[in-house]
Amino acid sequence: MPVTHPAAGPRSRPPLPDLAVSLAGALFVLTGAAGLVPGPAAVALAVAGGCALACVRLAWLAGAPPAPSTPLTPPDPPGLSAAPSTPLTASDPHSPSTPSGQRPGRIPSPDPADPAAVRPTGRRARRVALSRRVAGILDVAVLAAGLTVAVLPLSEPAHRLPVALAGLAVTAPLYAVALLRLPGRSRLSARERLRRGVDVAGLGVSLVFAGWVLLPPGPVPPAARAASVGGAVALAVLLVAALAERRRRPGAARCHAGAAATLGGLALLVVLLAYAAPDRAVLAVAPPLLAGALVTAAGARRTAAGERPRTGAAPAAWPGLTAPAGIAALAAGQHLWTVGEFTAPAIALGLSVIPPMVVREVLAAADQRRRAERLAASEARLRHLVGDDGPPADAAPVDRAGLVRALDRRAGGALLVVDLHGADETAVLDAPVLAEVARRLRAGAGPHDVVARLTDTEFAVLTDVGPVLAYALGTRLLVALAESCPRPGGASRIRASVGLAETTGGEPEDVLRQADLARRRAVQLGRDRVEWYDAYLEEQLVRRLDLERELPGAVARGELDLVYQPVLALVDRLPVGTEALLRWRSPALGTVLPDELLPVAADLDLLGELGRWVLDRACRQLADWSEGGRALWMAVNVTPRELAAPDFVARTATALAAYDVPPERLVVEVAEPAVAAELSTVVARLAGLRSLGVRTALDDFRAEHASLAQLRRLPIDLLKVGPHLVGPGADGQRPLIDVVANLGDRLGLEVVVEGLESDAQVAGARRAGCHYGQGFALARPAPAERVEAWFEEFPSTPR
Repeated sequence: MPVTHPAAGPRSRPPLPDLAVSLAGALFVLTGAAGLVPGPAAVALAVAGGCALACVRLAWLAGAPPAPSTPLTPPDPPGLSAAPSTPLTASDPHSPSTPSGQRPGRIPSPDPADPAAVRPTGRRARRVALSRRVAGILDVAVLAAGLTVAVLPLSEPAHRLPVALAGLAVTAPLYAVALLRLPGRSRLSARERLRRGVDVAGLGVSLVFAGWVLLPPGPVPPAARAASVGGAVALAVLLVAALAERRRRPGAARCHAGAAATLGGLALLVVLLAYAAPDRAVLAVAPPLLAGALVTAAGARRTAAGERPRTGAAPAAWPGLTAPAGIAALAAGQHLWTVGEFTAPAIALGLSVIPPMVVREVLAAADQRRRAERLAASEARLRHLVGDDGPPADAAPVDRAGLVRALDRRAGGALLVVDLHGADETAVLDAPVLAEVARRLRAGAGPHDVVARLTDTEFAVLTDVGPVLAYALGTRLLVALAESCPRPGGASRIRASVGLAETTGGEPEDVLRQADLARRRAVQLGRDRVEWYDAYLEEQLVRRLDLERELPGAVARGELDLVYQPVLALVDRLPVGTEALLRWRSPALGTVLPDELLPVAADLDLLGELGRWVLDRACRQLADWSEGGRALWMAVNVTPRELAAPDFVARTATALAAYDVPPERLVVEVAEPAVAAELSTVVARLAGLRSLGVRTALDDFRAEHASLAQLRRLPIDLLKVGPHLVGPGADGQRPLIDVVANLGDRLGLEVVVEGLESDAQVAGARRAGCHYGQGFALARPAPAERVEAWFEEFPSTPR
């Protein structure tokens, strides 16, 4: 699913169904005002069309599942179209293979044996499920508001106030639950929480003051007092949230605005009925209720379409500063015109509007001062880096704000983000080195290109040339930066990674984000390279960022799980052991398989933590099965990095002793392609495991010349090969599995054929003399309970 922001376009007109129901509502209100229809009936008719239309749209959003390969924009129902707005388990050989047509790096296919793995995973699945649940709750809220006004003309006048109170009591919690679960919510900083709290206080006090002075003189009915005060507070909270989110999450802002209109209309209805107002006065609640239903549906539709929260948009200050003063001033003027004097409580309440406004002004001034200080500090630092012998002042790197302004003026071209790294851990990127980098970038760029400094180790070059020339520019900059930089005490060598994105048709912040994503990809692929941005790259990197964010703490949260794939004897198809396969059951990302999990764990240095958990859980499960009389082995996968840990053998011995597991029942597997880089360390650790009595296995044996050469050096007991060796050899020669089986017999190794998916492969492995096999054709991986139930079908035979 592409998650890029669409280019800003002209403001779309309201869709035809919305215009139609709005016009019909206005006509019903006019007929009620003219006395042709009773007021409550006119309100019910005016609001009915809008609520019905909104409920149909929300029900469609809540019930229409998205197609897996299409964007998340749900189709509109006919006639209602709106305007577009391992540690241990270092590899899992039994996961479905990647189709030949699929691009490398795609998310692995779900495990067919794992029901939890067939659900969509990742941010897309999380947003889809959450958006559907929110749409369902909003649907019930709009329906409750519509039914409230629909029941009014059918009720006795004495029963209308309880009906309105009940409708408000049902609708308000539903809206609160839905708004709190809208996708894209983020934790606010302390400064932002303070700013919003002050805005809510100022607007809320001004609305309470307006309600106080505008209510008729005399005793206030309790229902009117509760509705006016509660409605004022709710309006303040919702309107402030809508204003704060209107740039970052426009769909969520519309939902907040729709909730404000709906709840405000219901609160006004309660106040009017509490004062026994004339029927025509009730017509005042029709516009906010009708608008609230339509705006709520529009916001939910935009949220369900997968809008990605925008970052970097500065909040507007004027509503928070002027709206409370304007509301209080208008209410005070109206009160003076009609009544002529204020009571002491009214004066105190009016004066209480001032402190939040003062605090809000102080916060705005502090924000402006901090921005000015950061800008001045950045400019001073850049001038210091350039030095007196640097380029002229007009050629010095600009800051991020200057780059954004330049991007906003450019109609085409490309943006290159350059990330600097030391050539080794001792390299220092100090001021002289960075000054030299700035000079080289300026020298390599064109005369009309803009060079900017983004962070301490990141620069950017904005050029107006086309994609091919921009890529050539990035390559030239890499060559220029690769030369050693003179500095006091010797020369320093640096490495660079360049991310490249086109500037055509995108907002400045979007172009910066895209170039930065390409830069991250260049870093991941080994640095000293230029990488282009595309939508697929962003999907991969967003997925990677989600994994990096969620994986730390997964062990503590109890999100890891093991499934077990039985290993069977090929002669009688009786189980002799199992292989433990790691699964990460993330509430946010779904089931994550080892092929995707392990690279992230390695980069985050979490292999040791995950490995300890897997070994402990596997030994505990093996002990449970042994108590039932099952003499099975348990195989776990390890990585060379994990084997290299000095305490790995000791940790294994501790786990075996903790659960009283016989050492020969544990099999430690290491993948053959990863062994060559650390062969001596692997040999030493495997020998240490065998000294404990633990059996060892070489997984994914490829039967190549290099594999055969190192096979004699490895102290192993089992040799695991893939099903590709079972098929006939080239030019009608014997299958390679025959050669491997004979080699295993000579070396005293048991051969296990894994990944067997057909009876023909099972028969071929058995004919070659292989003793054991595993794969979907024999038994699928499953949780411990299902595997244990499957074991009950076989006699307990030690192997």
